[in-house]
Amino acid sequence: MDVQEFNHRIMGRIRGLIEGHELIKPGEHIAVALSGGKDSVLTLHALSDLRSDLDFELTAITVDEGIGGYRSEGVMVARENAELLGVELIERSFRDEFNFELDRVTDRFSSPCIPCGVFRRWILNRTAREIGASKIATGHNMDDEIQSFIMSLARGDVRKFSKFGPELQRIHRAMVPRIKPLWSTPESDVRLWAVLNDVKVHLDSCPYSDLSMRSRIRDFLNHLESEEQGVKLRVMESLSRTFLPLSETEGLRECLRCGEPSSGDKCKACEFLELIKS
Repeated sequence: MDVQEFNHRIMGRIRGLIEGHELIKPGEHIAVALSGGKDSVLTLHALSDLRSDLDFELTAITVDEGIGGYRSEGVMVARENAELLGVELIERSFRDEFNFELDRVTDRFSSPCIPCGVFRRWILNRTAREIGASKIATGHNMDDEIQSFIMSLARGDVRKFSKFGPELQRIHRAMVPRIKPLWSTPESDVRLWAVLNDVKVHLDSCPYSDLSMRSRIRDFLNHLESEEQGVKLRVMESLSRTFLPLSETEGLRECLRCGEPSSGDKCKACEFLELIKS
């Protein structure tokens, strides 16, 4: 495979999505949620290549959840890529913010992914707001989007449909909007990009990921794709044409404890913190 041709195709697709949906406007400050995994690393590289042409500021944020034998390598990879591209990296951790590590509190929840996602989003949003970022860019690829949508269907959680699409609108003044530059990029292309370009990425899977519904849905979709190539793309096209993102603007207020956006008197992060401390 011609590496230059492949790079031109994948970067062209990302740029086309950003420009077509106006995900980034001149003068904006974009914060990349950088885990060190292949998706967030490609997001960082793609936005780094585009920042001069599209005239925006770029910062990366990495969060150490406290997962032994796993997260430390991801943080190291994040540092290496940020330094390589000349992008400022801000490091945060569950330990510094909440005085515990994820490994120490997993027995309090049915799945470690539940508190992990809540606390990680809390840190990302607050950090991005503190540095004046106008948007947070995540590494969600096409496969992730399909999996998330099917999970919402399976759970009957129609409110999550508001998170479908390449851009999440600002639904509260304290909530930093999110964009997904890899929204139309298959996971297989992301992995191939890292291999062909010999980019340092953290490829290990989280040790808790097999406990999640997402893992089972991912395996199911991969099995379908292996039997009939192109099925994921057709599912994505069907979702895009059939479902319009719902607006989730009602009922949001500030958490009485931390001040972050919440649908109730307390946000999920503060509710979980009380559970952990008890």
